[in-house]
Amino acid sequence: MSDKKSEAIKLLNEAIHELETTKGSVAIGVRKLSRATKLLEKNKINAWCQIYSGNTIYNGLLENLFKEVDEEYQKNNEPQNLSDKKFEKTIKQLEAVGLTTCIIREIWKYKNNIEAGKLNSVDFIEQKLNLLIKEKRGNDGTYYRNPLQEHLSYIKEKAHTYCANLLEQLTFSGTIVSGFDLLKKAVDDKLLDLDPELAEQLMLAFKGISSANKEEWSQALTSCRRLLEALANKLYPANDKVINKRTFKENQYINRLWQFMTESIESESNRDLAKTHVDYLGLWLEKNYKLTNKGVHSEVSQLEATRVVFHMYLMLSDLLDYLNHSHLSSNSKPSLNTATLDDFEVRLNLKREIAKAIYKVRIEKNGSLTFEDLKAIRGIGPKTIQLAKEQFSE
Repeated sequence: MSDKKSEAIKLLNEAIHELETTKGSVAIGVRKLSRATKLLEKNKINAWCQIYSGNTIYNGLLENLFKEVDEEYQKNNEPQNLSDKKFEKTIKQLEAVGLTTCIIREIWKYKNNIEAGKLNSVDFIEQKLNLLIKEKRGNDGTYYRNPLQEHLSYIKEKAHTYCANLLEQLTFSGTIVSGFDLLKKAVDDKLLDLDPELAEQLMLAFKGISSANKEEWSQALTSCRRLLEALANKLYPANDKVINKRTFKENQYINRLWQFMTESIESESNRDLAKTHVDYLGLWLEKNYKLTNKGVHSEVSQLEATRVVFHMYLMLSDLLDYLNHSHLSSNSKPSLNTATLDDFEVRLNLKREIAKAIYKVRIEKNGSLTFEDLKAIRGIGPKTIQLAKEQFSE
């Protein structure tokens, strides 16, 4: 869970405590809600909080609207509609700072009523009401106890609703985040063990989508593409083979990843699932890469970048069970036909004499040795044949 989210949850719980307890302060509850909404970038709720914090910019705009409506009422002596074009400019200014027409209508009877506290902050309203209660007075000539009480009750109920709804959203999304965190940690940890450089590319991509900077979202896609290319180079290096009309050239990293999966993942359902993620990633990243090379500016949204990175994690989680240090520690397996005498001895854990026997058979076969040929060599059994397939290519 992110630090911002954790802090927001803490503030919201503290705000609810202030709003629910007898000795709690509505003003403190609103301040904590304001801080939480700022962390969560909930601008519309924060705008409501700014009104009740006594923010002069927000209150200035509201006061302008009150004056305009009052002037029109004095002229025509009839109720005014906020949807009328004559109020359009001021309404747009209020909407620009996050105050919707719905909220404006909701707070109108309080904020345009001096007896209820009008444009004063919630601190002022709460203190004035407490003073009138303490002095057992119904009013002080300007502010009246019942309208103040009604206004404060509205603020308390509204703030509580905002807090409860936000907490529910954060708790629900937290379950999803925790599930992904589990997957992310497992993939990051295993990839770090296998290849720190690849793990770094993946972590940079995740860092990019977590940023508020649009440029970093695009950089996250670049990190993903580099990771896929590097992974393909390590798992299935470029070659001149043609299999089922597929070729495996340097720039065909998706084809090469596909072929690695075909050869390495025995379960058809697991293989198909992994390939689905690779297909999505390949199509998306290639499209973005081609546009960039043509000089076309294609703005990537945070959601799009996030989808790509999540698919990377899902694809890698499918693949990592089939990877080990031998897959990623070098770019390719040595070939049976180019391996040295030492390669046979060390990689297959053989006696020197048996390694020499393999070497001799390869010479007899004019440098074209197969795994089938190894079966005929004395001292080589099924386990050694299996190990040879893991350590060498034909």
